[in-house]
Amino acid sequence: MKVIMYGAEICPDCIEAKEMLKECESVQLEYRSITEKISTLKEFLHYRDNESIFEDVKKNGKVGIPFFVLEDGRKTFDIFEYVDLEKTKSESTVNACSIDGTGC
Repeated sequence: MKVIMYGAEICPDCIEAKEMLKECESVQLEYRSITEKISTLKEFLHYRDNESIFEDVKKNGKVGIPFFVLEDGRKTFDIFEYVDLEKTKSESTVNACSIDGTGC
C-alpha cells in the first residue's frame, strides 16, 4: 500500500511513525516534511484548511501531524487503522502536535 505521510523531524510522533512505516514491508512510504520545503508546507496547509478531518485538530490548537493520505485517497491521523503494525505504548493514543507542547 502506498502511503503519503506529512510530518516534521521536530515531532517525536512523526519520527516514530516514519521509522515504523519504513520497516513495514507492505507499505511504500512517501514522506513529506512540512518543515523542509515551503511547497510541501503549502500542500499540507491546503489539506488542513479544506478537509473536515482537521476540524477538531484546529479547534484543539494542534498542528495535525503526522497526517497520512492513503493510495485510495482516504486520510487519517491513525495509520494503525489501515496498516498491520502493532502500536507501541507511546502510540496508544493518536497525537497531533499541539501549540502548548503537550502532544495529545
